Amino acid sequence: MAMIDGKAVAAEIRSELKENIDKLKSISNKIPGLVTIIVGENPASKVYVNMKSKACTEVGMKSKIEELSADISEEELLSIVKSYNNNPEYHGILVQLPLPSHISEDKVIETIAVEKDVDGFHPINTGNLMIGKDSLLPCTPNGVVELLKRYKIETSGKHVVVVGRSNIVGKPVANMLVQKKEGANAIVTICHSASDITQYTKQADILIAAMGRPGFITAEMVKEGVVVIDVGVNRVDDSGAKKGYRIVGDVDYDTVSAKASYITPVPGGVGPMTIAMLLVNTYKAFQKIENIN
Repeated sequence: MAMIDGKAVAAEIRSELKENIDKLKSISNKIPGLVTIIVGENPASKVYVNMKSKACTEVGMKSKIEELSADISEEELLSIVKSYNNNPEYHGILVQLPLPSHISEDKVIETIAVEKDVDGFHPINTGNLMIGKDSLLPCTPNGVVELLKRYKIETSGKHVVVVGRSNIVGKPVANMLVQKKEGANAIVTICHSASDITQYTKQADILIAAMGRPGFITAEMVKEGVVVIDVGVNRVDDSGAKKGYRIVGDVDYDTVSAKASYITPVPGGVGPMTIAMLLVNTYKAFQKIENIN
């Protein structure tokens, strides 16, 4: 069994970006800019936003956090998003989810300029992804595919089984891996809780677990030599842990790792890749908007 080290790959990507941005700055004095908009006082959201901002600064990008009150009106928020659509200093706009219940997440996502939608959630970007056109790709699925590429894990003709059908991970990663191109070209099955999925998971050459159920995938559900990508991030009570809980994935790591050829740990697997791919998207958006190769 070989562990797929998402931390190391993410650090590699950040290093590559920093080198490219330093070169660009010396030639054109232009750098990519990302604004992250956070509404309300959600502690988890604040942690994520600060991590994203710190990562931007590390690679030499301009970063701004726009903190807004939880009682802001939908109209006011949409107006702020539109102002950043027209602000040339910022090439990426990210609105941290979830939003307060009185604000439509769909409306907000659809208001972000397609070319600045670094989360890859805008319907035009998701549509382009499905038909295989160039687009800003959702960060976590893109991180999964990038890990497979960087570890030189063959996907062409392989059976990829995706457990979970969310718009954030399951559907987009399935669409990415089924495309007829290098680093994809797989046969893809999407599973969900409507039936017993073991008959499908046991066929997987590559299993991607993204359903949000701690330790759901066990050794009996996979075949020898399977590649396992665990996207799950679940908090489970643990009286022996310093914080009273620990973070685990959707895969029972201890038993499944004994059968897997490659496996991602949780934490330290897919998680670090999400922010790395957000930086990649911001850089890509910058290149397109500024017409810089």
